[in-house]
Parts: sequence; C-alpha cells; structure tokens
Amino acid sequence: MRVAVVYFDKEQGPVSDIAEALAHGIGEQGHDVKLVNARLDTNVKLTMYEYIAVGTAPLSLFSKKLDPSLETFIKNAGTVSGKRCYAFVKKRGLRTFRVLQGLMKILEREGVILKTSDIINSREEAAYIGKKLHITK
Repeated sequence: MRVAVVYFDKEQGPVSDIAEALAHGIGEQGHDVKLVNARLDTNVKLTMYEYIAVGTAPLSLFSKKLDPSLETFIKNAGTVSGKRCYAFVKKRGLRTFRVLQGLMKILEREGVILKTSDIINSREEAAYIGKKLHITK
C-alpha cells in the first residue's frame, strides 16, 4: 500500500526526526512509504496515496496555533477526500493537545477519514507507532 508521511517542519527539526522514524516503522510493515516535507515540497499531490500521515508541532511553547501553510498545503494537495489518515503532533509546550485538535479539524474539513491521532514524545515512540499502525484496508 502507498503511504505518505507529510510533516511541517524546518529542514532538520524535531518533527522531521519523528516523521522519519514513523515512516521507517510503517515501511517495516511492508508498505511503500514516501516522506514529504510540506514546507519545502509545496507542489506534492497526495492523490496517489492510499493512506496519509500528517504531523506538525506547535509554533511556540505557549502557542495553540498551527502554521498557516499547513492548511494551504492540504487544500492544494489533490484529492484527499475519502482517504484514511493518521494525525500526529510533536510534544512541545503547554497546548499540544489544542494543536492536535486544530490539525484534526483541518484534515476533517478536507474530507479525510481520520483513523487515529497521537501526541508523540520521541523518535523511539514514533517508530513503535509506525510498526503498530493499522494501515491495511
């Protein structure tokens, strides 16, 4: 199954580390995984993927806001309506749960089927989640 792990982070930040570990764990299940940095790869289309994992982090320690480019990317990412999805947020600051709620609202507005979501603390936790994530139809 084709899986896209989309993350919103600077080139090598904490979210990219978690996304790489998650993609590695999903790949160990035997899926074809593509890692996409949505901040840099703005013209990527997610239409051809059957499962999408989307992750980000709070903008600051006290912020509950999301990067505005996240919503723009999801809207311009092709047909995502009806696709199954996993949402994750890097644990950072005091309002991480609110950031996860905001991410889930954006995804659901675009019509994705949100299967599960997590707040991830470490790279090891992300790899474990990737191995155990139920992706098959």
